[in-house]
Amino acid sequence: MRLLIIGTLQGQIGAASRIAIQRGAKVLQADSIPQGLDIIRSGQGVDLVMIDVALDIAELVNSMATERLNAPVVACGIDTDSKAAVAAIKAGAKEYLPLPPNPDMIAAVLEAVSADNDTMIYRDPAMDRVVQMAKRVAGSAASILVTGESGTGKELIARFLHRNSPRKDKAFVAVNCAAIPGELLESELFGHEKGAFTGAIARRIGKFEESNGGTLLLDEISEMDLKLQAKLLRAIQEKEIVRIGSNTPVKVDVRIIATSNRNMEETVKKGLFREDLYFRLNVVKIAVPALRERPQDIEPLARHFAEKCAEENAMPLRPVTSDAIAALRAHRWPGNVRELENTMHRAVLLANGNEINTEAILIEGHMTGDAAAGGSMVGRTVADVERDLIIDTLKHTLGNRTHAAKILGISIRTLRNKLNTYVQEGLSVPPPGAGEAA
Repeated sequence: MRLLIIGTLQGQIGAASRIAIQRGAKVLQADSIPQGLDIIRSGQGVDLVMIDVALDIAELVNSMATERLNAPVVACGIDTDSKAAVAAIKAGAKEYLPLPPNPDMIAAVLEAVSADNDTMIYRDPAMDRVVQMAKRVAGSAASILVTGESGTGKELIARFLHRNSPRKDKAFVAVNCAAIPGELLESELFGHEKGAFTGAIARRIGKFEESNGGTLLLDEISEMDLKLQAKLLRAIQEKEIVRIGSNTPVKVDVRIIATSNRNMEETVKKGLFREDLYFRLNVVKIAVPALRERPQDIEPLARHFAEKCAEENAMPLRPVTSDAIAALRAHRWPGNVRELENTMHRAVLLANGNEINTEAILIEGHMTGDAAAGGSMVGRTVADVERDLIIDTLKHTLGNRTHAAKILGISIRTLRNKLNTYVQEGLSVPPPGAGEAA
């Protein structure tokens, strides 16, 4: 765990650092947000940022988002400053930790960040075979290609490979090749010098250098542009990279793991992916089965997500009934484990009473209300159906915009924009829940 502390934490930085180090974290410190951003850009690697609540948290969060510097941000301040805590969360902080620092609370945050990335839960023999294969090849230096449908847990397998390799004490760095525009992905991978192009406000160390000695995950690599594929192949073959705007090669020692939700052989045949790069990456292939192909995993995953979501939303842990489990098992799960997690998140928020039953399991074939009664949506516009879904969800959450947005799978900003439109149209919208701003 690599922790960056920005600011003085109101005089408590020494105590917080000692606690984090005792819990196994490597701690870096910056006096200001610009200095903190420079540390992240430098490629030293950061898994979590703790920032003094007195600093401009929105500036940090927005700067990190603009430069695609990915790490959760936790604000720290004196425990009596509730207004600062609320402002920090609204500015983009994931959590607020009161000062003076509590050892158990800091340990819980560090553990939560690790658990978010590393939890692997399975019971089905099909998934057990995948894990056993991963164990056999994890210790090698070979490049590995992990394939499977979206939402099956390919990144979890990649992290498992890293944790069980000789590189486990070095950095694990992930790059989503599908989420970054092609013209920016080269800079993301290889880095750039200051002034190399418009927007290059400082030298930026790329993911190859950041993961030096460790593992680099190239997620959804089949989406990478062909020209960049050639540069990637050269970097893998030569074990060196050149930052954009520089002529100086930099040696790197990186173990490559790539993932794809496509049929890579077909993608190569269609000329969309270089065959030579495919062979470089596909030394070992691990195919992760879809959730419908490992049905015994549904129940333990559902119970795990129910517990996790209850804890995240400060709600009581409620057992999942056998009827609800049966409903989950009957579903085909086209969105795989990711869809199951979203379903259980909704169920935790919508469940009434002491259990999570079928009424809270909102999946196709097990809907409540008009849909379950056979009501038809034929003849209605998409806008009408969307409006009713949003209003009904708000009623379920007693007006809580944040919970409603999570259930609907949209941002809080999108939800508020739609609600403003409905109000302007003269519709009645449930008022905000307790403690929430309109």
